[in-house]
Amino acid sequence: MKKTIGLATLAALLLGGTAYAQQINVKVGVLTDMSSLYADDTGIGSVIGAKLAAEDFMKTNPNVKVEVVSADHQNKADVGSNIANQWYDRDGVDMIADVPNSGVALAIAEVTKNKNKVFVGSGPASSDLTGPKCSPNTIHWTYDTWMLANGTGKAMVKTGGDTWFFLTSDYAFGHALERDTAAVVEASGGKVLGKVRHPINTNDFSSFLLQAQASKAKVIGLANAGGDTINAIKQGAEFGIVAGGQKFAGLLIFAPDVAALGLKTAQGLTFTETWYWDLNEDTRAWTKRWDKERNSPGKLPSMNMAGVYSGTLHYLKAVAAVGSAKDGKAVADKMKQLPAEDTIYGKSVVREDGRVLHPAYLFEVKKPEESKYAGDLYHLRATIPMEEAFRPLKDGNCPLVKG
Repeated sequence: MKKTIGLATLAALLLGGTAYAQQINVKVGVLTDMSSLYADDTGIGSVIGAKLAAEDFMKTNPNVKVEVVSADHQNKADVGSNIANQWYDRDGVDMIADVPNSGVALAIAEVTKNKNKVFVGSGPASSDLTGPKCSPNTIHWTYDTWMLANGTGKAMVKTGGDTWFFLTSDYAFGHALERDTAAVVEASGGKVLGKVRHPINTNDFSSFLLQAQASKAKVIGLANAGGDTINAIKQGAEFGIVAGGQKFAGLLIFAPDVAALGLKTAQGLTFTETWYWDLNEDTRAWTKRWDKERNSPGKLPSMNMAGVYSGTLHYLKAVAAVGSAKDGKAVADKMKQLPAEDTIYGKSVVREDGRVLHPAYLFEVKKPEESKYAGDLYHLRATIPMEEAFRPLKDGNCPLVKG
């Protein structure tokens, strides 16, 4: 009898060991902007973020093999959808990461749901991704328009910026950012005096800036991003907007944007981010690794790129826990169940609507004489706890949320 039990136990252990060591193959596709106005804030830097996550995960999980591929969606929803369909149907991609441009991201979320894969959005901003357009297969990682509006809009009104004029990028992201910021401004006692919408990736802001200047609003809210924000601020300096007493509110600013503007032009800009390369020892250490892979001195990682790392790492943990990447909804559900934690974002919470919660930070760009070393760009003005940084679950109108 004892011998029989021993053999049975040994067989079970061997079977368990085989199951544990079973090879899991995962393919991550970074769909990003490689060639246009968001390339410096996402692009190759986001691909590196995903590769670093894969590298870190495979070190501790040798039975998981992760491949990272990438493509340029050209800021066109049809191009992005075609790539996603090909990746899912023909190329064996299990998860799509990044996707700057909310219009493209909303399309990718729909394709991903239909194919039962996973979309971990670090690049898009529209809060609709976890609101009316939420999906059981989409996880929205880094930031959103509600968070940006709540952080920057509220802070600007509190410090006297109670009249606003919006310069808005004319697509889903800009519309959502303008809407969410206007709501915060008005709820905080401010007033919106007007708005003008400009084409994405425009080079000439002169007519739009003249309208903003003529409004006499104390704050010109830039509901745009990347190259559009940089061009608007640079051309605004030529029009003497800040010198004339008005302030720009950069509603979505990244460290690479500030570096491109230079501290002389960007000084005093106030904005909200969820990550900054110089925030602590861990973020600085990760940036050194990223910089080595990027191999382009002077470039800085953005919160998008860090978000791709963090989101991809948590996705891989969920795949390992499920035992396969095949059932996207099962993996997304597991992402919501598992505690999310890594060295550069710390502890996060993945909510049932797909919104990821972590602290947000209100930053102000330093004056040139305050910067002590290369990349020393920000003053940290406030830390917003994760429970306050993002829209309350009950207010999102996400169909996945019961009650």
